[in-house]
Amino acid sequence: MGKTIKIATNAIKAPQKIEDHFEKPPLWVLAVMYCNYMSLYIFGYLADFCRKYNIGTKKTLAQDLKRNKGFPPLHDEFASFFTRNVYMRLRDRFNSPIQSVPGDTFELKERKSEDQNWTFFFTGKAKKVMNFGSYNYLGFAENTGKCAETAEKTTEEMSCTLSSPRSELGTTQKHVELEAYWSAFLGVESTITFGMGFATNSMNIPAIAGPGCLILSDELNHASLVLGIRLSGAKCIVYKHNDMQDLENKLRDAIITGQDRIFRPYKKIIIVVEGIYSMEGSVVNLKKVIELKKKYKAYLYLDEAHSIGALGSGGRGVVQHFDCHVNDVDIMMGTFTKSFGAAGGYISGKKEIIDYLRKSSHAHKYACAMSPGVCEQIIQATEAVASGKGKRRLVQLRENSLYFRQRLKQMGFIVYGNDFSPVVPMLIYALTKLCLFGRLMEEAGISVVVVGFPATPLESARVRFCLSASHSRAQLDKCLNEIDRIGDILQLKHSRQSKISSKNASRNN
Repeated sequence: MGKTIKIATNAIKAPQKIEDHFEKPPLWVLAVMYCNYMSLYIFGYLADFCRKYNIGTKKTLAQDLKRNKGFPPLHDEFASFFTRNVYMRLRDRFNSPIQSVPGDTFELKERKSEDQNWTFFFTGKAKKVMNFGSYNYLGFAENTGKCAETAEKTTEEMSCTLSSPRSELGTTQKHVELEAYWSAFLGVESTITFGMGFATNSMNIPAIAGPGCLILSDELNHASLVLGIRLSGAKCIVYKHNDMQDLENKLRDAIITGQDRIFRPYKKIIIVVEGIYSMEGSVVNLKKVIELKKKYKAYLYLDEAHSIGALGSGGRGVVQHFDCHVNDVDIMMGTFTKSFGAAGGYISGKKEIIDYLRKSSHAHKYACAMSPGVCEQIIQATEAVASGKGKRRLVQLRENSLYFRQRLKQMGFIVYGNDFSPVVPMLIYALTKLCLFGRLMEEAGISVVVVGFPATPLESARVRFCLSASHSRAQLDKCLNEIDRIGDILQLKHSRQSKISSKNASRNN
């Protein structure tokens, strides 16, 4: 408890402008993509016909089991069809198992399938690859060094788990120390921590909102926020992504009309946003959101799962990035997994709000407490962020993000998001190209995350690069060279902005 945090004055300057990029592809790219999907569906229906009449190789896993006859299906018809005939073709690109720490490199376990990706078996071999798919923004996913050593020592002294919720026997001195330390780090009055980041949203939103309340939610908010809003029973109005005019219009209309049927004013209005949107790489327009929140007397719930540690001159998230005051955000939520190499989540804010959550949150009253070793990992990582070495990590992450994005754009790829976001989505569109891109990158010794429907809209399949302070410039260049090579093979360079920029540069010369 005796630890203090020194706030560095020589802060890294961050831009105040919102410059999120969402370039649209040429029409012919979309036409080819829909033809691609049409081909997959045609062959999928042919495959279903063959399975029904036992033509060709019989795949029992693709058919309804006899013991399930009479039960209603768990999924709708299209979801089942898509899983059987589209997802299974790409399944080897998802949920790849590793057997090492997910740092700048890791060991990828080799697996094979003899039934077209319905089942896998391990070969016993592993391949060392560069890691461009893990949330390890500040490079704390390590098994050596002070953080790992102190976390291991704490685990040996206090055990791995407390087998009790925080409200009963699960609170230790480490939890009290972590919450006090984190409050000082963010500059807020109080903090409450939880053992799981997803539950931090899904189990706490129902504690602060309920029937008679209104929640305005960004259309690209994370599934944990969506689930929490649904469980709360509050009315939810979804506004266009980062569209402040749409947010204000819906906020004003809701205040004028009031609650459904009874037309009374809402008990409370809460605006729910994220700092960095993990699938788009965009950054919330926080200053404008705060302005609207104050204008219409609403509350603000900010999810900093991806922005804490990754943005801000001292790694204190999007609030520091835009030089806003922490008191302008009513509830600051975040996780310790992305930037601090740990687990769990937190909610910070005014003491009266946090004290209320200690009494009302299901995640605090019923879920198992965070491991003491994880608490120590977070404390040590936060200390490092506040130190000179931590500042070097922040600078390295920012430089890597800018360099990687600019090079991709220069090559002619369509890249989404904000220039300072460490999440870099590169649009591929066609699902078959998405699958092949992942396989070719792995053959080149680089592991990436490919994302398609239903995690993204049907027409925006993408590869999502996650940059880290642990990546060297040589690693970035090797990855970019392979992307450039594979992009030419698969014809993925659809950006018209790069062509316009090159023409303007040639004219100036």
